[in-house]
Amino acid sequence: MLNGEEEPKRPNRGPAAGPGNRRALITAAREVYAIDGLSAPFSAVAKRAGVGQGSLYRHFPDRTALAVAVFEENLIDLEAVTAPAERTIDDLLDRVVDQAMVATAFIELITADLYDPRIAPLGIRFRSVVATLLEREQTLGHVGAHVDTEDVMLAVGMLATALARTRDDERADVARRARALLRAAFAPR
Repeated sequence: MLNGEEEPKRPNRGPAAGPGNRRALITAAREVYAIDGLSAPFSAVAKRAGVGQGSLYRHFPDRTALAVAVFEENLIDLEAVTAPAERTIDDLLDRVVDQAMVATAFIELITADLYDPRIAPLGIRFRSVVATLLEREQTLGHVGAHVDTEDVMLAVGMLATALARTRDDERADVARRARALLRAAFAPR
């Protein structure tokens, strides 16, 4: 109620609201799970997005579907960031660290069931990003020939998982230390 009067109902925009609702849900999920982790009720995402639970479940039938959508956006970002010829594996790691710092709950969800068929395409796309960067870096002599795509993917996975399992106030230091280890491991020999 507003000033003793009933608030007007928002008009139902029907299917036209779908893309906007989806974006709002993904944004809300990032916020809700960054604050409360996986213990946050799924319904809190809908509430934060300002949409009904029906809309939430229409777009994302479960938390894994929502995590896949978040990581799909992260992948689009990684593909754009690493596309220019001057980009390096360090740029990739910087962005992964940035993403992991705010997506720890989603990392836990994704790594809990890597064999979920919704997750596999993300891995294939990420592998392509890594392979392109690695070839570029090895051609320039920045990364040793002993490093292969699977090594970089393993390192990124270890880094993201370590960040997801580290207290908020320690993540920046863990990221810095891990990056130093990876830089040394990837250096030409």
